[in-house]
Amino acid sequence: MEHVHLAGEEEDDLYSGYNDYNPTFDSEELDNDAGFQQAVRTSHGRRPPMTAKFPGTAIGGRPLGTAFGSRIPMASSMGRPMTGAVQDGAARPMTAVRAAGYTSTMSRGSTFDPLGQSKGPAPPLEAKNEDTPEEKNKLLEKNVNDLIEESCLAHGRGDLQLSLEKAKEAGRKERALARQREQSGNADHINLDLTYSVLFNLATQYGNNEMYPEALNTYQVIVKNKMFSNAGRLKVNMANIYFKQKNYPKAIKFYRMALDQISNAHKEMRIKIMQNIGIGFIRMGQYSDAITSFEHIMSESPNIKTGFNLILCYYAIGDRERMKKSFQKLICVPLGIDEEDKYIPTNDDTKANLVIEAIKNDKLHQMERERKALAEKFIMTSAKLIAPAIETSFAAGFDWCVEMVKSSQYVELANDLEINKAITYLRQRDFNQAVETLRTFEKKDSRVKSAAATNLSFLFFLEKDYDQADRYADLAMTADRYNPAALINKGNTVFVRHDYAKAAEFYKEALRNDSSCTEALYNLGLTYKRLVRLEESLDCFLKLHAILRNSAQVMHQLASLYEMLEDPHQAIEWLMQLISVTPTDPHVLAKLGELYDSEGDKSQAFQYYYESFRYFPSNIEVIEWLGAYYIDTQFCEKAIQYFERATLIQPTQVKWQLMVASCYRRSGNYQRALETYKDIHRKFPDNVECLRFLVRLCTDMGLKEVQDYATKLKKVEKMKEIREQRVKSAREGSARGRRENSASSDSGQSSHGASAKGERLSARLRALPGANEPYEASSQRDIDASYVDPLGPQIERPKTAAKKRMEDDEFADEELGEDLLPE
Repeated sequence: MEHVHLAGEEEDDLYSGYNDYNPTFDSEELDNDAGFQQAVRTSHGRRPPMTAKFPGTAIGGRPLGTAFGSRIPMASSMGRPMTGAVQDGAARPMTAVRAAGYTSTMSRGSTFDPLGQSKGPAPPLEAKNEDTPEEKNKLLEKNVNDLIEESCLAHGRGDLQLSLEKAKEAGRKERALARQREQSGNADHINLDLTYSVLFNLATQYGNNEMYPEALNTYQVIVKNKMFSNAGRLKVNMANIYFKQKNYPKAIKFYRMALDQISNAHKEMRIKIMQNIGIGFIRMGQYSDAITSFEHIMSESPNIKTGFNLILCYYAIGDRERMKKSFQKLICVPLGIDEEDKYIPTNDDTKANLVIEAIKNDKLHQMERERKALAEKFIMTSAKLIAPAIETSFAAGFDWCVEMVKSSQYVELANDLEINKAITYLRQRDFNQAVETLRTFEKKDSRVKSAAATNLSFLFFLEKDYDQADRYADLAMTADRYNPAALINKGNTVFVRHDYAKAAEFYKEALRNDSSCTEALYNLGLTYKRLVRLEESLDCFLKLHAILRNSAQVMHQLASLYEMLEDPHQAIEWLMQLISVTPTDPHVLAKLGELYDSEGDKSQAFQYYYESFRYFPSNIEVIEWLGAYYIDTQFCEKAIQYFERATLIQPTQVKWQLMVASCYRRSGNYQRALETYKDIHRKFPDNVECLRFLVRLCTDMGLKEVQDYATKLKKVEKMKEIREQRVKSAREGSARGRRENSASSDSGQSSHGASAKGERLSARLRALPGANEPYEASSQRDIDASYVDPLGPQIERPKTAAKKRMEDDEFADEELGEDLLPE
């Protein structure tokens, strides 16, 4: 022990050198240690260790024998002080630390194995015993968590019923787990977080399935349990349910209770709850209380929706000054989005341009665009709302709003407000002011100029000033060739001039610029219809029907096209779909009746004609068909009411009154028929048919007036013959004059042409009915009645298959689509 130096009390540092780092123990550098690698590769690494001369782990100053014959210490072991040795006169306490992997009792021939890999693999783990109560509880708890997850996933897929079933099953298993823990004496180990998750998920799924009483009861269980921390926040959910039930006072009460339990640290949540409180007051009509909530929000954390709601409240109470202040606050709300210039490449840096291209349409930029669009929508709506209220006239109000917007971050909205001002003039039927307002944009930038010119073209088109409409359509196209509305207006001006092929080209160009432009597609279908390219027109309207599923106009055009293609069954199918959209349209019902009549189905035709008459009892064709139907079915008494209505609609047409008298006569009411004929004779004294039937009835009834009526009949027939002869001679004279005028020279026949013209004019005047004769507009449809016909006058049946088809409809009825751009 004379080589061991014990620590003395007088020494200052007892552990000097203890923390020095020696590279000997750096196993990561063993690959670079030449001496160590040489020992491993040769037999020297397998020599038995040298025994110590003295007991202990280190001998002070003993040299170590090496293979090179020198007795010098290894360079790799000189950096660390030897344990228990005297160094520089300093002593340190003895330790029992030895290097890992080394032992003083290593046997001869043993290999170097510092990691103990020669012992083989570790023994297998002991199998768990799943029959223990604790293992059963863990397994059941895992099942509950899995059910909660499945419930949430089912709700995400939209399967609300399955999500509720899974939530209920999770609740049942969680209660079974709690009972099992109580029975095993582990009641203290009940997982409160699991119980909270189960109840919260169950209440949420009840609410999603609109089972509001059950959801409220479940939330009450959570809120009343004091063991759940922060359960008071769920009163917000309960308030939301009361809000959906339109129980606004109770909803506001629970919102305020939740607000009291949320600290000021959660500022954003408190703002949202206060916003809900304000909306609840609006629903109750308590605008002053709502204003208090919204004002607080705008002072603490202003946002676009709250500013818009505040303007609505001030508008409701009619406070002009505060409307102005609130509008100024609204346009000053920061959106917190980047400028659009950020997404425009500014240099030739390829990597930077690739990054800009990648983020140009990412989720964040989409969210920014949506937020900006929402802000612009609220500002535009607010301006249109308050403009008529904040000043004496809406024009002055719009001007104030435009000035405010120009001084804000929404400068580009000022032009849109001006266009909305013009549209407001249109709604007030002040077309001159609207035109003047829109004409101020002719010197503005191209986008605004194109929008204004498009609206001007639309206005002049409605006024049938097609030259001006064409001029402004060209101006709109010059400002913005890719403006589909301008192209549509240009096509419309060409359409009304019957240049259908050119109009189709403009509509096609509009569709190339905007494939979702339904107006262009509709007008293109109409153009193909006018060009009798029915298959292409049908294709256009079928595409349009796929976009506008409930458009009555599209269905009407499809039915018309199938009728023109001589496919009445398809036409009937489309008309049936049409009346499901517009069940009270009398023209559609009449068209259905016409198609069924052409197919020979009289009962169905009668049903639809009768429905059409019920909704529109002034359609003369429908009245005529119904009267003829009752005559054919031998119900003349029922036909009388329809012909009497026709008499009211066309009082100058004698045939309807003759049909009324004929129905009386057919039904055996001769006295009423005689009175009707006499009344007709007083109104139309020169009507031959009426006199014939008066003579016939008076003869059958043995009345004395028969001779008077017979004398009048002969006189009227003679006058009719004379009139017909005059008309015939006038026609022959005019034809002869035209032949002579074409054969003679201009100089020699000028006087004769003048005399022939005078003769033709006098012939036309003589051919006109006399002062006492009724004017009949449709002589070709006069009732073919004769004196010898025992059945009386026969009405002409309404045309069905030979009727004029829907392709001859007026252009205005087909409604070419142009819309005002700002709306």
